[in-house]
Amino acid sequence: MPDTPTPATLHKNAGGAPTPGPPPGASGAAKPVEERGRTALAVGVVEKIAGMAAREVSGIHALGSGLARTFGAMRDRVPGGKSSVGRGIKAEVGEKQTAIDIALVVEYGVVIPELARQVRENIIAAVERMTGLEVVEVNIAVNDVHLPDEPEFEEEEEPVVAPGQRAKLK
Repeated sequence: MPDTPTPATLHKNAGGAPTPGPPPGASGAAKPVEERGRTALAVGVVEKIAGMAAREVSGIHALGSGLARTFGAMRDRVPGGKSSVGRGIKAEVGEKQTAIDIALVVEYGVVIPELARQVRENIIAAVERMTGLEVVEVNIAVNDVHLPDEPEFEEEEEPVVAPGQRAKLK
């Protein structure tokens, strides 16, 4: 009865030289690189990329609704607090696709449909290029128009001083 060959002996011919073929233990061709693991993207990653892409478009005054901008302004004033690039952006991220909602304030005088088209194009291009995800939709909500003579929303109002009282020093 012949001995059962081992993987090492299977790859040698009668002269002892190895035969061409896959190394012992290999099962056919190697898997493509994209099948050798999984990449998971946090929602914040997509939101930051979308926020930066939106800010590149001229005609946007700010991102976020009035409430989000107010809380953001307070957070920015706290020592050690950081400004959020993803403020005003909400993303849903799947394994291969993402959907993005953006709230913004536009400058007075811009053509809003054209601005929305540019914002949408910029966000889609940046997110798809940087993440590999397919952007299925970018929903844009224009919450306000910033007028040239309006003060910034982050400015503090001067306190009103009643007659006969001194103003508090800062």
